Amino acid sequence: MILFDLDGTLVDTAPDLGLALNIQRERHGLSPLPQERIRPFASHGSKGLLSVGFGLTPEDQKFAEMREEYLALYDDVFTRSPRLFEGIAATLEEIESRKIPWGIVTNKPRRFSAPLIQAMQLQERISCLVCGDDAVRPKPYPDTLLMACKITASDAENCMYVGDAERDIQAGRAAGMKTVVALFGYIDAQDKPAEWGADMMIAQPEELLALI
Repeated sequence: MILFDLDGTLVDTAPDLGLALNIQRERHGLSPLPQERIRPFASHGSKGLLSVGFGLTPEDQKFAEMREEYLALYDDVFTRSPRLFEGIAATLEEIESRKIPWGIVTNKPRRFSAPLIQAMQLQERISCLVCGDDAVRPKPYPDTLLMACKITASDAENCMYVGDAERDIQAGRAAGMKTVVALFGYIDAQDKPAEWGADMMIAQPEELLALI
């Protein structure tokens, strides 16, 4: 079983995440941020986006209110322009040709993940979709990954988890899976993926095929 993170690993959602953030910044009298400034934070959800967009942390009094506003804005644009990362389509086709099941485990809420997967026409191809709000503890805890194993009747030691954030690797390791860093994803200049403890790192999606 191959399990993928969603944003920044399987699907490039940064343009729509950034669009919603810039709409919100405009509402609050701020100029738009360039996409390259927002992109590295796209894997970190609303927490990361509100950090780069407004300098907010979850401890700030306004954070919850601003998060709800951001999610409402994202709700209007999140299926506007998502696309598979270059090389992902061919990689998935080869995985399927080898009769290897694959699924998605993401911290993205189900209210966005399920329609996004449908918009990408992936819903009939995946063995499972497990979202951040499907379990009490999302990544970096292993709960959602172990839930995927239960849904697909898979053993964790026979699973590989591919992600572009440190919490992906932490969750995969805690679940007892092989872990792979997608270096083509939303990795910030300050990130040190070589220190995350992953079993493997890939610069292009096709490199995954040699690891299976």
